[in-house]
Amino acid sequence: MDNEQVDLAGALAQGWWILLLRGVSAIAFAVLAWWQPALTLAALVLLFGAYVLADGVLGVWAAFRGREQNRHWWILLLWGLVGIVAGLATFVVPGLTALILLFYIAAWAIASGVLQLFTAIRLRKQIQGEFLMGLGGVISVLFGLCLIVWPGAGALSLIWLIAFWAALFGALMVVLAFKLKGMAR
Repeated sequence: MDNEQVDLAGALAQGWWILLLRGVSAIAFAVLAWWQPALTLAALVLLFGAYVLADGVLGVWAAFRGREQNRHWWILLLWGLVGIVAGLATFVVPGLTALILLFYIAAWAIASGVLQLFTAIRLRKQIQGEFLMGLGGVISVLFGLCLIVWPGAGALSLIWLIAFWAALFGALMVVLAFKLKGMAR
């Protein structure tokens, strides 16, 4: 091992407790998401709204700051205003924002699935295993349709998937932290 690797390993070993805190936080988030999925979804939607609102305000500010140097400053202004309106709408009607985001994901899944299926059909004479590509397309279309037909279940599934990732990541960080703690001695 070279000196840089030793330095990095030493720094990680000394800060093992930081990884432990990250892991425990991720696991706590996962438990909360599984226990209160509606609350988790609401929090994520509101966080999105705060981001979009801040982005819009900064866009408007950038437009006014640059209006003397840029004759198309009004495009930045419109972009910022759209962000402000979307951010405020998120706070006024958060359920609608969650539904729109879910339908956006559904539309993407359907469109990409159809294109993937079309590609598989076109390539059926050029490649082997094109049925796997076609099957992937069919699964994407079905996923998108399920989100449209059962949007509540789709939102809940998304939260559970995020929670599963957080639990797995958290568990790995906790194990790593204790391995590093042993190394620090």
